[in-house]
Amino acid sequence: MSHPDAAAAFLADPARAAWHDAALWHVRERRDAAAGAVPGWEALRERAAAVRRYALAHLADHLEAFERQATALGARVHFARDAAEHNALVLEILRGAGAKRVVKSKSMLTEECGLNAHLARAGIDVVDTDLGERIVQLREEPPSHIVMPAIHLRRAEVGALFHERLGAPAGASDPAALAETARRHLRAAFLRADAGITGANFLLADTGGVVVCTNEGNADLGTALPRLHVVCAGIEKVLPRAEDLPVFLRLLARSATGQPITAYTSHFHGPRPGAEMHVVLVDNGRSALLADPALRDALACIRCGACLNTCPVYRRSGGHSYGTPVAGPIGAVLAAARDPVRHASLPFASTLCGSCRDVCPVKIDLPRQLVALREAVRARRGDGPAVRLGVRLAAALLARPRLAEAAGALARRALALVPEPLWRRTPWGRARARPPLPRRSFRALYRGRRE
Repeated sequence: MSHPDAAAAFLADPARAAWHDAALWHVRERRDAAAGAVPGWEALRERAAAVRRYALAHLADHLEAFERQATALGARVHFARDAAEHNALVLEILRGAGAKRVVKSKSMLTEECGLNAHLARAGIDVVDTDLGERIVQLREEPPSHIVMPAIHLRRAEVGALFHERLGAPAGASDPAALAETARRHLRAAFLRADAGITGANFLLADTGGVVVCTNEGNADLGTALPRLHVVCAGIEKVLPRAEDLPVFLRLLARSATGQPITAYTSHFHGPRPGAEMHVVLVDNGRSALLADPALRDALACIRCGACLNTCPVYRRSGGHSYGTPVAGPIGAVLAAARDPVRHASLPFASTLCGSCRDVCPVKIDLPRQLVALREAVRARRGDGPAVRLGVRLAAALLARPRLAEAAGALARRALALVPEPLWRRTPWGRARARPPLPRRSFRALYRGRRE
């Protein structure tokens, strides 16, 4: 399904779309306040962007260094070429340890690879322990946001789900009560788990350390109780040095939710005594992306979700409309780069307003990348006759300023005559209010001002 069609389904509930928009914009405002409170915020962004560019330029060297250091600490490091190999490796590790019950903290990489479904088919029970992830897992749907997986749901919907699946009282919607229901449910899962799976926010090449950032402490509990810890991470997560890490920790939480720092920043340097630690590093198209000069900077992403929170298209269309684990502007780039045919509509799911670039903590130029992907789509499938005719007419009109001014005046008058029901049936007007029409054009106002 194309993004416009999937977005239409989300917009069929105008109240939800408006609430979703407002909730995410509130997070964007918190990000702005947090950034404004940090002296030298822009210098931090510049430093982070430079570190990520350097890390990607020397990625093979840093991965080899990480493997050496992590192995020296007692961890076992595995490399997977794609999602299928990643899933097979994780299953082999779990079976080798006799693990049947797994607790997993948030990991967009495992969502990308479809790990949960693969393990379930093999008879292994996987419980997502991040609260938002557990909510969408119980609903049997993917997360809709990198940081806030259940942001598309209202509290009453979560209460109804917990009543049906976890035995919460009917009609419960108080956040504290719902959190307590989840806490009791998840505590039992932690206590009976044979293995814990985590993602990784950062991999430190010079120490072999794995850094995991959470707000709920679930990654800590999921690795402290079972004797087996499996880390699943994309190869791009590596940082050259531990001394680079504070820059990213200062940027990550502020960009994501407006917090000064995540509640838990956990460092894993090898397994604890008597336990096992495996790190599975996954390519799954990342090397191909790295080889593309126009798109490789997308690998610098630290998954803060700031571009989603500010994007007017994502805020109004919802994460599920993208049909990919990572939604929003960064998700559109990553998905279309990996599978340009299936995700051909995603590069066009953007206004190219530049807001995503302005809030990105590592300064990824997402609008430029989306334009490059649009050009690739057009080169592959070509423009239809209507598009070609429209472009020629627009070029002819814009080359004649007086004619363009007259056409603008005519368009303003014509738009005022369009009935509201007809406006709502147009592709543009289906999800947009009709803008107020100015009596005079900018050119007329400018001439009047000069006179």
